[in-house]
Amino acid sequence: MPYGYTGNIIHLDLTTKKHWIEHPPENFYRTYCGGRALALYYMLKEMKPKTDPLSPDNLLIFASGVLTGVPAPALPRYTVCAKSPLTGAQGEAEAGGWWGPELKKAGFDAVIIKGSSSTPVYLWINDGKVEIKDATHLWGKDTGTAQKMIKEELADDKIRIAQIGPAGENLVRFANIVNELKHFNGRNGLGAVMGSKKLKAIAVRGTKPINLFDKERISQTAKQITKKIIDSPLSRGLRDLGTPGAVRPMYEAGCLPSYNWTTGYFKEGESLTAETYNETILKKIEGCYACPVRCKRVVEVDESGLKVSPLYGGPEYETIVSFGSVCGISDLKYVAKANELCNKYAMDTISAGMAIAFAMQCYQEGILDKEDTQGIELTFGNKEAMLEMIEKIAHREGLGELLSHGSYLAAQKIGKGSEKFIHQVKGQEIPMHDPRLKTGLGLQYALSDYGADHMKAPHDPFFKDQDSVGIKEMKGLGILEPISPTDMGKKKVALFKLWDIYWSLLDLLGVCVFGYVPRSVGSMEELLEIIRSATGWRTSWFELMQVGERSINMARIFNYREGFTSKDDTLPEVFFNNFKGGPLDGKLAINKEDFEKALRLRYELMGWNPDIGIPAPAKLIELGLDWLIDEVG
Repeated sequence: MPYGYTGNIIHLDLTTKKHWIEHPPENFYRTYCGGRALALYYMLKEMKPKTDPLSPDNLLIFASGVLTGVPAPALPRYTVCAKSPLTGAQGEAEAGGWWGPELKKAGFDAVIIKGSSSTPVYLWINDGKVEIKDATHLWGKDTGTAQKMIKEELADDKIRIAQIGPAGENLVRFANIVNELKHFNGRNGLGAVMGSKKLKAIAVRGTKPINLFDKERISQTAKQITKKIIDSPLSRGLRDLGTPGAVRPMYEAGCLPSYNWTTGYFKEGESLTAETYNETILKKIEGCYACPVRCKRVVEVDESGLKVSPLYGGPEYETIVSFGSVCGISDLKYVAKANELCNKYAMDTISAGMAIAFAMQCYQEGILDKEDTQGIELTFGNKEAMLEMIEKIAHREGLGELLSHGSYLAAQKIGKGSEKFIHQVKGQEIPMHDPRLKTGLGLQYALSDYGADHMKAPHDPFFKDQDSVGIKEMKGLGILEPISPTDMGKKKVALFKLWDIYWSLLDLLGVCVFGYVPRSVGSMEELLEIIRSATGWRTSWFELMQVGERSINMARIFNYREGFTSKDDTLPEVFFNNFKGGPLDGKLAINKEDFEKALRLRYELMGWNPDIGIPAPAKLIELGLDWLIDEVG
C-alpha cells in the first residue's frame, strides 16, 4: 500500500476525450517525489523539442507532492507545469490553498493533460472518478462567477476548483490558474496553456483520507510545529502583517522598486505599508489547508465609484509594489482594485504591473503617444489609467493586445529604444526584490529555468549573522558561517547552490516555505520526521537533496532542448548600475565581472560544463538521469 502518495496518475487526452490511470511503482515516487520533477519526467519523454506552447502537443501537468495534504502545518502546495508561452522555457508555478490536498483525497497524485478540446470543457474528479463536462456556458465568465456556477451545477459547496479566467481564455501570455479565487499558480502563463486546450476548470472532490504510515507520529510533530509557529515572531509577523510587511523595510532602506525601476526611492511609501493596509482596507486574515501561519489577507473597499470585493482575497507584497510604486501609484485602494481585477481575470500581477509600468515609461519618453494608447493618459501615478490597462490586457484590446504578450515581446514590436525600459530574465518580468541588496537571490534570478522569480531560493538576510535562522537552524547542511547579503564571493555561490536544491525539494514535496526554516520555525528534523511518518520511507536528507538536484538538472536539459544557453543566465542592466535617489543613491551596483565569475563557479559546483552551463554526463549518471545523456550530446 502506498503511503503519503496515492499511486494514481490521470492521463487525459482532450482531443479524443479519453483518459487512463497510471500506477507508477514506489521507486518512481522516491526518485521524483512530485511537483515539477514528476512533470518534467513526462515532458522530457513525451514532448518534442520546439513544441508550440499554445498547441495541442504541449503537456499541461498538475502534480502534487508526497506531502501535499498531510495534516501538518504548511503542506498544501502543488505544481502546474507546461512549456511556457511567456518564456518558451520550462514553465512552472506552485500554489497553496486547498485544491492540491483535495486532489489527493480524491485518489490522485497528478493529472497529465494533452490535446485540445474543440469546445470548452471542464474536468470533474470525484472520489476516483473522472468525467469531462461541457463548459460552453462558463466560457467568458470571470472566476467568481464560474466557481459559483460549477458548485451549483455539481450540487456540492465543498468542491475545490482550479480554473482560468478570461485572460487565460484570451491567451494572455501571463495568464494564471487560480484555486478558491485567491490561490494562484502564477507566473509563466500556464493559464494561457489551459485556455489553448479549451479547459476552463478542474473541479475536485475527495472524501477519502490520505493513507499515512504513522498518523500518530505526524500528529505529535504537527502539534510541536504549530506551537512554535504560534509563538515565533517570524510567523507572528506573517500573521499580523502578511507579505505586505516587507514594504516598510524596503521603502525605508530606499530599495522599494519605483517608477519602472528607475529608482528605489518612493516618497509616498508610507501609504503602501502593511500598517496602512491593516488600518484602511483589511477585512480579515485567512490561511491554507491545515496551516496555522494564516498569512493571507482579505480586503474590502466600499466607496462611491470604487468597490473591491473580499471574495478575491487581497494584494500581496509583490502586487502592492508592481501596481503601486512601480507604477508611481500610492493609493492602496486602487492597488486592491487592480488585484481584484487580475484575480477575476486570472492574470499575473507582477507581469501585468511591470508591463503597464514599461508602457508608462515609453509614454513618458515619447515612444508611445495617445494614438497608441487609444487616448489614455498613461502617465506614472495615473491610477484610473492603470485599471483601464488591466482591462485592455485581459481582453487583448488596443495597447492591451501588445502588452498581453509580456514586456519583452512588446518591446521587440515597439522598438525605438524601448528595449532599455524592460526588466526581465528569459522573457519573464522580474519580481519586486532588488538583487543589489540580495546578491544570492540575484544569482537565482539569472539561473532560474522559468525566468526571474523571488521564490526560487531563500533571501540572503536569513544568513547574514550568527543569530539568523538559516545559520542557527541549518548546520546540518554544512551552513556554519554567516555571509553578507551583498557579498558575491565563493562562499555565497556555494551557499546558494545548496539553497536552490533545498527549495526545489520543498516544492517537489508540497511544502510551503512559510512553515519551515529558514523562513519560519519548523525545523529540518521535524520536516524529515513528517516525510518518514507519511511515507514509511527510511529516507535521509542525502536522498532528498538528490531529488531536488535531479529536478534542477531535468529543467536545465529541457531548456537546452528549447535553445536556451548560458547567455540566457543574466540580469537586467539596471542591477549593474548604482541606485538613483534616496538613501542608497550612487551605491551598490553589482559588479558584472564578479557576477560572471559567480555564474561560472555555480556551473562547476553543479557539475555542469562551465562554458555552456549544461549538465555533464557524469552528473546525470550520479543522479540516475542517464536516460537523458543523449539530450546533452
